[in-house]
Parts: sequence; C-alpha cells; structure tokens
Amino acid sequence: MIGSFSFACFICFSPKQTISFALRSTMVSFPTSSSSSPKLLFRQLFEKESSTYTYLLADFSHPDKPALLIDPVDKTVDRDLRLVKELGLKLIYAMNTHVHADHITGTGLIKGKAPGVKSVISKASGSKADVFVEPGDKIFFGNLFLEVRATPGHTLGCVTYVTGEGLDQPQPRMAFTGDALLIRGCGRTDFQGGSSEQLYKSVHSQIFTLPKDTLLYPAHDYKGFAVTTVAEEMLYNPRLTKDEETFKSIMENLNLPKPKMIDVAVPANRVCGLQDLECKAS
Repeated sequence: MIGSFSFACFICFSPKQTISFALRSTMVSFPTSSSSSPKLLFRQLFEKESSTYTYLLADFSHPDKPALLIDPVDKTVDRDLRLVKELGLKLIYAMNTHVHADHITGTGLIKGKAPGVKSVISKASGSKADVFVEPGDKIFFGNLFLEVRATPGHTLGCVTYVTGEGLDQPQPRMAFTGDALLIRGCGRTDFQGGSSEQLYKSVHSQIFTLPKDTLLYPAHDYKGFAVTTVAEEMLYNPRLTKDEETFKSIMENLNLPKPKMIDVAVPANRVCGLQDLECKAS
C-alpha cells in the first residue's frame, strides 16, 4: 500500500551536480571544501487518504542530528515518529505551510508524544503555535536553515519554505510549496480567504523567481508525481503559464466540491490539530 512507504528523491552531487531519482532514502552532500560540511537527510512521506506529502529534513552531520517535519498528518504521526527514532534524529520542529482544510495536522499529536518539539506556522494564518514565522525569517536546524516566503492565495496564511542559499546549503535548492503550487497545478482559491489574483502574484514573485533547477515539493499530489522544478512549472503548468486574467477565469470556473474534511479540519488545525486542547505558546 502506498501509504505505508516513505518516498524520497535520491540526490547525489558530484562536482558536476549530477542528479538521479529513486524511491528510497536520501542523503544530500554539498560541494564545499570542508570535510565536516553539512549533510541533509531527506524523506518524502505519503498519507493516502488525503494524498498529503509530509517532509522530514535533518542535518545529519550535526552531533544532535536536529530534524523537522513539514505538514505532518494526524493519521501518520506514529509512523513519522518511529522513522525519526530509527534514524537517530532529534525532532525539534513540526511545521505547517498553512491551515489545511482536507486533513487534520499531526502537529498537536506530535507535541504530545515528543515533548520539546515546537509547532511552527505563519503569523498570518491566525492559528495557534509555539513559533510564528513571517516572510524573510529563517528556521535553523543544525547548520542548515529554511527561508520563509509568503505565498498567500490558496489561504491568507500560506507560506513556502525554501532551503538556504549558499555553498554550505543544499544544491540545488528545495522549496516546500504547500498548496500554493502543485505539480502541474495549484491550490484552489475559493475558501479560507483565498484569492486567485493573490495566488498568481505569489507564485510568480516568490517561487518562479527561484533558480530554475530548484526542486519543488508540494503538500499534495493526486496523480502519482513526487517532485517538479521551477523550470518545469514555468513551461508546463496548465494554469500558471497563462496570463493573470486567464488564470483568474480558470480558477473561478473550477466548480470544485467543498472538501469533505473542511468543517472538522479547519477548526482543529487552528489549534495545532487538537480540537479540545489549545497548544500553549512559548
């Protein structure tokens, strides 16, 4: 069953930065002269019911092996924490790209099962968390960091997390786009403060301006794709390659049904995924 496996891209960097892909584990080394240069351990995990990707990142060269999870799902928290333990990692952050409407985040459960983990979400989301981030903020885990970029439009509080710029950071860069940009698609804009005009501007100014070889990892995929690049989406995205007015017309005429989980998921996710218990802000 697809939901029981961890999916990842296997990325090896030679001096020529050759990239190959597979479906298992990933260790990313960086082209620096230091023998103690950081190494990113990366896993792409899948939850089949909501077709959600959760991402595990860790600085594997750091003595503590600090790690973070992006967009965890309540149904797969035990699987994710078991993987963290098996790999000898120290989970420090459980992060969300936005307030999800199609599933309940695993953030609250993780905080209960792994004391010391801090929840992270954008300040603009209006949700509960330990750490609120804003555009330009950096989230450090060991010697690695993620840069926060505001990409509203699907919801008001959507952000994209991008690996750092520099020779001591992953090359090529990686961006975790949430629902703002999907593989050959994008998130809907008809609820939770969504705006097709805002989403179009967000993607073009905050994601399409990244280096063309930047690897893009969405929060969902419904067709079996795992990763794309800035260059690919600028060429082949059937919505975002259009001019803004055509894009707005496309989004206004999708006629999508309301997400089945929205009435449960949104209130729960505004309190870290715990419907009856609010997360205490540090």
